[in-house]
Parts: sequence; structure tokens; C-alpha cells
Amino acid sequence: MLTDPNIMMELPSARPYAFKFRPESTALVIIDMQRDFLDPGGYGAIQCGNNDIFEGVRKIVPQTRAVLDAARKMGVHVVHTREGHRPDLSDLPASKRLRQKSAPSGHHTIGIGDQGPMGRLLVRGEYGHDIIDDLKPFPGETIIDKPGKGSFWNTNLHRKLLARGITYLLITGVTTECCVNTTFREASDRGFECCVLTDCTSGFESSFVDSTLKMLCSYDGLFGYVCPSKDLLSYIQDGNLTPPTTPPGFTGDLALSSLQQQYRKAEITVSHVAKDVSRRISEYQLKDPAVWTFVQSDDELLRAAHVLEERYRHQSLPLLYGIPFAVKDNVDVAGVATTSACPTASYVPAKSAKVVEALLKAGALFVGKTNLDQLAAGLSGCRSPFGYPRSVFDHDKISGGSSSGSAVAVAAGLVTFALGTDTAGSGRVPAAFNGITGFKPTKGTLSADGLVPACKSLDTISIMASTVDEARAVWLVADEGPDMSDPFAKTQQSLPLRHVDFRGYREGGFVFGVPPASVLAICTPIYHKHFNLAIDRMERSGGIRQEIDWTPFEAGSRLLYDGALMNERVQCAGPEFLQASQQSLHPTTQALFEAAMARNTKPWDVYRDQQAQAIYTRQAALTFDTIDVLLLPTTTCHPTVAEMEKDPIALNAKLGEFTHFANVLDLCGIALPSSMYKEEDGGHLPFGVSIIGASGMDGKTFDIAKIFEQTK
Repeated sequence: MLTDPNIMMELPSARPYAFKFRPESTALVIIDMQRDFLDPGGYGAIQCGNNDIFEGVRKIVPQTRAVLDAARKMGVHVVHTREGHRPDLSDLPASKRLRQKSAPSGHHTIGIGDQGPMGRLLVRGEYGHDIIDDLKPFPGETIIDKPGKGSFWNTNLHRKLLARGITYLLITGVTTECCVNTTFREASDRGFECCVLTDCTSGFESSFVDSTLKMLCSYDGLFGYVCPSKDLLSYIQDGNLTPPTTPPGFTGDLALSSLQQQYRKAEITVSHVAKDVSRRISEYQLKDPAVWTFVQSDDELLRAAHVLEERYRHQSLPLLYGIPFAVKDNVDVAGVATTSACPTASYVPAKSAKVVEALLKAGALFVGKTNLDQLAAGLSGCRSPFGYPRSVFDHDKISGGSSSGSAVAVAAGLVTFALGTDTAGSGRVPAAFNGITGFKPTKGTLSADGLVPACKSLDTISIMASTVDEARAVWLVADEGPDMSDPFAKTQQSLPLRHVDFRGYREGGFVFGVPPASVLAICTPIYHKHFNLAIDRMERSGGIRQEIDWTPFEAGSRLLYDGALMNERVQCAGPEFLQASQQSLHPTTQALFEAAMARNTKPWDVYRDQQAQAIYTRQAALTFDTIDVLLLPTTTCHPTVAEMEKDPIALNAKLGEFTHFANVLDLCGIALPSSMYKEEDGGHLPFGVSIIGASGMDGKTFDIAKIFEQTK
């Protein structure tokens, strides 16, 4: 696989001149290679009207299969499109349905939705609608169901490509003159660098095919490139893709890419990994017994591993096959108590949260549930009746919260990744204190079904992993599109898109905002020093620094705890429950909610704060019109447990200075390690930064975070 971002490949035979691309940032797009277009009796046969010509179109299948195999070996992402319509044809315009059938001298006696030999023509779910067996998609490859000729109209293809950092497209499929042409032209307008593989596309009129290919590479590349596939295949034939070797047997490396590679080569089994994970957890519990609220027993985990092995014994492995993961204990896992670190609020769910279901469907191995600040209220990790997890770097230091156990489980190497949540920084602060990556997506993009609400209008599930790439890989599985049963879900149409710079952000450049020096004064001197180092690193990554007006961000933070949104937290926890459970709550949780319920909030204060939130959200959005991302210290200092216990509320608020506003202002963000600093006692602790992106710009934020991570 070619995953080095510095590798450039070249197709020298391309017209109008050599096509260069980075495999890591490239997708192979296979357009409409469906039974309906390639098998007799389908819509394509009717469209063509000539059996000899129609049979010739299918001749591109072997060459397309060779290119598909090559792309998979290279690690190039694969996108399959299928043209078709909903069974009720509600997405079929009358013009498309009637125009050809109405031609006085035409040959279209039946049309879309009518019954054919393979079911209703071009209707989703019918046998003819699916992709031919020769090009059957593998697990994890993107499938785009499109209602039009082009692959972008009324689909999420653009967003899917941005999410993966794709900027180059190798395009194949049928028909050249129709869907391939339309998709290519749409992609070109959106900034993608495109090349059609000429021997992997065909159509029903040879002169149209030739003229289309000439047009696409005309005027010195006005639209893009065309090229035969031999140049691409030569990289395989020349042996340029020799994969790195790994020793047989489980090496103890829980990194996602390492486990995936060893599973693919059958060098290890899920049982091997399960046994090792159980051993690690048992050993680490002697050091820190407060990480977990529930762990599958050795036998239970081994049985779950055996189930995965049997299920996929003779099948292609899904993306997260055998990857061990943990779930924060305010997210439902079927049959396992959800406690939210509050035993009086505990219940046993009958089904898992939708995000958990997506991970399990992708083959992930559930290990256990992790500790958290009670009711997900806090950034310290010091508000749980199950004990306080500690930073993996210093047992006297706090782990951060509220996703404390999830962060420690990943940082200690007990699991590959973990789910957390993030309302006000709960997925980012503990990531910083434990030297890992914490990703907070745009709120409303991951399903909140099965998440115990802390502040429902602001909550989101978050992802913790060792690296930016691993967090991104999990996110791509977890994000199944809008959950329309979630009232706070964002539709695809409500999320912004952006033009693509095919060069990538390192070469193309980007602008990053930073707060004024007066705002950074809240940081300890060592944090301030290391943030300046992070700014230098961001500039070496290709960024241009720009100081921003901090007013809307500071105001957004104040709204979270000083405004009416605190009343929403009371409502989500349940005022009757809080009153009845006062004595059973953690003392800090009790004090926090007592103060909130004692406030003399007037009804009109709620509307005042709603309007203020809208104003600050718009002001923040306008700021992101002038910058690509915002670079911040994730937090301000790293307290000890003793310091946090002495001043639990004020110090907690200080920790959230740079995290509280993100969901209030509808932003996304990634916390990641930046540098290490030395303590007075000689120990070393991580300093972390957060890269904050505009709403819906999660893919861009990942792209820039990865460049920062790679820059030394």
C-alpha cells in the first residue's frame, strides 16, 4: 500500500500531458458498472438499441477489474456509483421518466421503473440495480446511489471525498458520453484533479466516446486528463508496491494499521489479540483501578473473538475487524449497564447506540465501558464514585474528563480506540493530558441515539485514538450520515462544502488563526512557551498565522455555564432526579447542580441567550471565512489530583477556557499532542493543541491536523 503523503505517481501517457497524483489522496471512481447497464435486458441494452454495440461495452470489464485490483493494492480508495431511483420514484423527474419514451420515432418502449428481466429498471434494491459480480465492492469501499447522470447531484459524494482528504480522481465506467462525462465535469468544477482511464470506459456510440475523451483533455487540460490504464498498472507489474513485512504472530502492537495488515495476511487471529488485551487490562488495573466501570471477562472477550473469526472466515474482512475498543459509560451497549458514573441513574439498555452498532457491524471488538466524570459534567476526571483515573504520564496528575477512562485506556495501550463524548471539551482535554488524539465532530453529524444527554443541544460522541489517521478511520465508519430520528441531526444539505485544492494544504497553504496574547495569558508559562513552539510548527507545516478577534469565542464560552444553557443541563439530568439524589451524587456534581437550580433565571433570559448564541455563532462563522482553522492550546495547565480536589469548580472552568465554546458555536475540532515538557521533579508531560474547524469542515480539519502531526 502507498500511504506515504510524499509519494507522487505519474501517468506519462496522459493527454494533454503527464498526470501526477498522490495515491494517498486519490480515489478510483467506478461509475455505474451495474447489471442494469452491462447485462442483457437491462436499461443499458434498451438505451443502446443495438446488441452488437451493447456487447462491446462489457469488454471493458476485465481491464477495469485489473485497475480495481491495482488500486486496492496501492491503498487507493475505491468509490462505486449506481444510478437508480427510490422504489416510489419520488426522486425521478418527469422529464427523465418521459422524454425518451415520448420520442415519436424512438425505440424506448419501456423506461425507468418499468418491469424488466432483472426487476424494475433502475430502481434501488432490484437485482439489476446492483454492481456486477466481477467488480463487487469490498467492505469499506464507498457506494454512491445517485438519481442523476452525474455522481454529485443529490448525493454525499463531495462530502465523502473531503472526509477522506481525496483531491485526485481516476475515473472509469459507463457510459463515457453520459455519466462519466457529467461526473468528470462536475468534479472539475469542484476543484478535483481528474483523469479518465480510456480503456476502462465505453459507451453506446463510438463517435461520442471519442469526442467526449478529446473534449475532456482539450485546451491544454481545461477540464482534466485522459490516459490508458497501462501506466497505472505498470506500478504493480514493476513490483513497486512490495508491502512492508511484519513478523508472524502477534507483536503486541495495537495500532490500527498494524492489526489490519496482520489480519489480512492471517498472521494473527482475533483470539490472539483478545487474550493479550485481557492480560494488559488485568496488569494495568493494579496500577490504576479506576479506568473501567465494566470489562468483559477473559472468557467473554475470547468468545466474542471466536464469533468474529467464524463470521468472517470465508469473507472479505470489514474495516475494523478484530480491533479492540472501549465505550464511555454514558453510551449504550446492549445488555451492559449504562451508569454515567451515577449508580442511581443506571439502567441496562436493550440495544446499543447507533454509533456503537456501526462499529460492531464493521467488525470491531467491544472490550468494556470506561469511567467518566459523573453525568459527564466536568473536565477533570475527579468526579466519579468509581475512582479517579490518572494521567498515564504521572499518577499524581489528573487524567482530564469527562471522558477520563476512554483517554487512559487508549494511552495505556489497552485498546486501539475508544468512544468518548464532548459537550464542552470532554473528548479533548483528557486527550491532551494523556498524549493522544481526541476528535470532536461537528455536532449533529454522529447519531446521538443511545447517548445519555448532558446538554442535548450541544452533545456529541467523540473518538479517541493514538493518531490522527486512526481517529479519522474510526470516524469514517461511525459517521453513517444523518440520523433523521435525532432531532439535532444535520442533514447533508445543511452542511457546507468547499472547493478542493488538489495540491493539498502543505503545498497549497492555509491560514490559521490564533488568539491575542492577552487571551493566552491564562496559560501557565510552560504552556505559553510550548504554544509558541506549536505556532512555529504550524508555520513549518505550510500555514500562515493570523491573529483573530477573540470576542465571539470568549462570549460563547461564557454562555455555556453562566447562561441559560446550564438550565438545559438540569433538564437533561432531570430536576426531580437531581433533587431526589442529592445525597448520592459526587460532592462536586452536587454543588454544581445545586448552584444551577438555585439560579433566579427568568423566562426571557432563555431567549436572550438563544439570540446571543446565534449572534456569536454567526460571528465565529465569519471569522472562518478568513481562516481555515484555529490553533489553540487544548487547555491551560495540568493540575494534580490534590489541586483539583482543593478547587474543583474554578479550576475545572480554567481547564475549559479553550474548549467550552466549540459546540456552542457549532464548530469541530481535533486535540493532538504537540510537544513534551519537563516537570520540576524530572518527569515529562505532554503539551497538546487543538485545531478547530468551521461547522462541517471536519475533513479539512483532519487534513491540516495530519500535516501538523507529520511536521517535526
